[in-house]
Amino acid sequence: MGGQACVLYGGAEFSRDTDIVVLADDDNLGRLAAAVAELEADVVAVPPFSRSHLEAGHAVHFRCRAGGVEGMRLDVMARIRGLPDFTTLWQRRTTIDTAAGPIEALSLPDLVTAKKTQRDKDWPMITRLVEADYAAHGPRADTPRTVFWLRELRTPSILVDVTRSAADVSASLVPKRPLLAAALAADVAGVAAGLAAEEAREREADRIYWAPLRQELERLRLERRR
Repeated sequence: MGGQACVLYGGAEFSRDTDIVVLADDDNLGRLAAAVAELEADVVAVPPFSRSHLEAGHAVHFRCRAGGVEGMRLDVMARIRGLPDFTTLWQRRTTIDTAAGPIEALSLPDLVTAKKTQRDKDWPMITRLVEADYAAHGPRADTPRTVFWLRELRTPSILVDVTRSAADVSASLVPKRPLLAAALAADVAGVAAGLAAEEAREREADRIYWAPLRQELERLRLERRR
């Protein structure tokens, strides 16, 4: 669900860690605990590895010590802001074949949503991910993919091109993404302003979502020091 997934989708990124989203039930977390033990991984800082912390929305961080993965960090989550539960994410997943075998990744739309954070590095990645998908499929995409581009493209010139080729679909989406009105009018400056406002709203929503979780982490750190 993180940088490694971005690489698989063609959004090249150097990533020092591996991020995964898991089903937080007792059986599955038992399997995860066995895998973590095989990796000789220890929890880094807080919170501790527990179902309650994962279900609350925290990420649990591990550092691996096993041969071949020394120093690799593994970050585990069960809930992601703006996304549905794990069962729905699993149904929508993309299976990507690699030389090492198949890898199950968040669907591209879900990965884009997961990247809408406060972190500066995530917004250029969203741009690259959607541009890469557009470049791979060209202007003759099916309606669902065109709708995805209209909802998520962050490159004004490309967004203007897509609205020009799918004007009716674009007009129907204006209530959900008002900046499409500027794209339909070929107003590149207006699109850019709309994108900036959109990003600011998502950053603030992410800040609000994480504020109580950060407070809880600080409480756990204080308790750990005592």
